[in-house]
Amino acid sequence: MNDKLTTDKAMILARGLGTRMQKQTDDVKLDAATSDLAAKGAKGLITVGAGRPFLDYSLQALMDAGIRDICLVVAPGPSMLRSYYKAVSENLSDARISFAVQDEPLGTAHAVASGRQWADGKPFIVVNCDNFYTLAAIRALITSPAPATVAFEREALIANSNIPADRIRRFAVIDFDQSGCLRKIIEKPDNPDDYALDGKLYVSMNCFCFTAEIFDACDAIEPDPVRKEYELPTAVQYTIEQMGLTYQAVKCTEGVLDMTGRDDIESVRRLLADHEVRFPAPDQTENQ
Repeated sequence: MNDKLTTDKAMILARGLGTRMQKQTDDVKLDAATSDLAAKGAKGLITVGAGRPFLDYSLQALMDAGIRDICLVVAPGPSMLRSYYKAVSENLSDARISFAVQDEPLGTAHAVASGRQWADGKPFIVVNCDNFYTLAAIRALITSPAPATVAFEREALIANSNIPADRIRRFAVIDFDQSGCLRKIIEKPDNPDDYALDGKLYVSMNCFCFTAEIFDACDAIEPDPVRKEYELPTAVQYTIEQMGLTYQAVKCTEGVLDMTGRDDIESVRRLLADHEVRFPAPDQTENQ
């Protein structure tokens, strides 16, 4: 594998309201602290593994891969997540965390657009706050030429994730050619198997490496007519069709851990039990 990094910058989309995490589930019993965080939709702060917040494990994987400049896209105003990671950043010796504010929750492309100043014209990767991507998946992405996206092989994702198979089978499908060039990301295709390549189907987990052109695309697209949000796949397609960009689809057989709802918490805790977070946790934080 090529060891040269395309980027050491990562944007984490952490602005979501966490509505599915807030939803009560009768058959899931949580301790008081976890229940309180779930009720607030604070998915990234729910403790897992050895008792550290879920997002800590994602940050450790990013830093192990070579990421040094991290931007959290957050809501306006004070929050527990912003307070905690501001304190974390003050104690980091080989990385830094900054924040970009998404004024309204108007979709993933709108969230990415909020980080234009942070990106400073350089390539960067984008990942979700409520997903844990493995070191191998991140490393494959940041050592590929930009722009690129990780194409997760569907059956491997089913086997290696905590995500139910029926949910994965509804994920957006990645259509790319034999040379690995992305043609389109198809949301909820009627016949997903039509997009299989050599008998395998690949899906998107919102894991991209972008160049600065993505910001102009985010500004140019229209909101989804149903969801009324500015969607990142639409911006990606704009860069392909209107700007002539070529995305490399990086094939991956790794799993992804998902922290969407309360019924995901126990499986994530179990699967991250042996993972280590080596950067120090802040002793005390205050809302800023």
